[in-house]
Amino acid sequence: MKTITHWIGGKPVESTSGRFGPVYNPATGAQEKQVGFASVDEVDAAVANAKAAYESWGSASLAKRTAILFKYRELLDAHRDEIAELITAEHGKVHSDALGEVARGMEIVELACGIADKLKGELSTQVSTRVDVASIRQPLGVVAGITPFNFPAMVPMWMFPLAIACGNAFVLKPSEKDPSASFRLAELASEAGLPDGVLNIVQGDKVAVDRLLEHPDVVAVSFVGSTPIAKYIQLKGVEHDKRVQALGGAKNHMLVLPDADLDFAADQAINAAYGSAGERCMAVSVVVAVGDTGDELVGKIAERAKNLRIGPGDDPASEMGPLITREHRDKVASYVAGAAAQGAEVVVDGTGYSVDGHPECADGFFLGVSLLDKVPVTADAYKDEIFGPVLCVVRADTYDDAIKLINASRWGNGTAIFTRDGGAARRFQLEVQAGMVGINVPIPVPVGYHSFGGWKDSLFGDLHIYGNDGIAFYTQGKVITTRWPDPADAGINLGFPSHS
Repeated sequence: MKTITHWIGGKPVESTSGRFGPVYNPATGAQEKQVGFASVDEVDAAVANAKAAYESWGSASLAKRTAILFKYRELLDAHRDEIAELITAEHGKVHSDALGEVARGMEIVELACGIADKLKGELSTQVSTRVDVASIRQPLGVVAGITPFNFPAMVPMWMFPLAIACGNAFVLKPSEKDPSASFRLAELASEAGLPDGVLNIVQGDKVAVDRLLEHPDVVAVSFVGSTPIAKYIQLKGVEHDKRVQALGGAKNHMLVLPDADLDFAADQAINAAYGSAGERCMAVSVVVAVGDTGDELVGKIAERAKNLRIGPGDDPASEMGPLITREHRDKVASYVAGAAAQGAEVVVDGTGYSVDGHPECADGFFLGVSLLDKVPVTADAYKDEIFGPVLCVVRADTYDDAIKLINASRWGNGTAIFTRDGGAARRFQLEVQAGMVGINVPIPVPVGYHSFGGWKDSLFGDLHIYGNDGIAFYTQGKVITTRWPDPADAGINLGFPSHS
């Protein structure tokens, strides 16, 4: 059985901890690989390699850094199908979705290629007599990233390309459930000419996470995952004097007004709720139907949901693949099984789903899509982040009722409104309490040169990920005040400096 290793100092490094985790093919349910879990000593070795590499990389010219990143982008483009195949094999998402993930990750590589413009700094001349003030940004040192299973290539690319473009060295701890894609990203970075030790990968579990959070040479930590772990990352990181950005979970609402195009809204609800089997932090998990739109909208969504093609991700006919593990599949199914008892109407029940025409998938982690209507806000299916192909519909009499419902949520990651009314849309974008807002766009993930991040329990730390916030996170500001006195200024003056 293939063992996925660490990547330390520019080469694969076998784990010596004696601890391993299974890596499954979710479509078949079979374990096809294992991943070696890092010990504290192995994490320390990765950090030591990063620290040594930073000594020269941190002072490398912007021209050198960007030349490597341009080459890296070229290699990613050439290998995007291969990376997508790794994602499908270990995560389960369909190939087209995996290709989209790679493309969105490459947006941040492209942003990193333009880092010279972003690090120009500012200069004010003659702020006082012959005094100039400059503001510059410099790298932090060794920084770390801890990434989730649902985007094993994209989320790492949200982090390390910008971090290394800014001059830092990076240690990545990817999800142990689908680690191969990030390992391949590191190999390609080395092929592009990235010096050994600038990018390192330690595979593992909580042992590796805790050591990165405690290690005195790790200056900053980026995290994407669930809200409970995000809170833990922030508290543990701050306890050890680290800069932290930790993106947590979500319960994203899609508000549909009576004037909306209901066919379009239903199409988008299907795409946003069931794409990638609902395993997206930006998935729409709640549709808020306003006024008398509910019955018609639910009927249109149900009609479309029943016709979705679910199967292995490597089958071009599949529109949705399996979930990541058997345990997660069963947990998601439990929300549907208990929904009626908590007051919801089960319109489409996806539990007990089996894949036709693929006998090899009999033990795969498949779950059909489910649609729950008239879901009470007290029901578990509404309160919890399900992270699976379950869409809840909540009814609201008015726009004001709907906005109160959305703003009462503990999360504030993303939200959307569907309407033809520009005034209502403008009001919504100002009133809704969420970090990312879509107007007739169900999954408003920003492009690479804007920043991604939510509010409330969806973000811990001050700065969002990638974009200008990402650059600010991976650098520290310095202000330099300079005076080159004229020879005529010679003399002693003990008075307080003035701006004259």
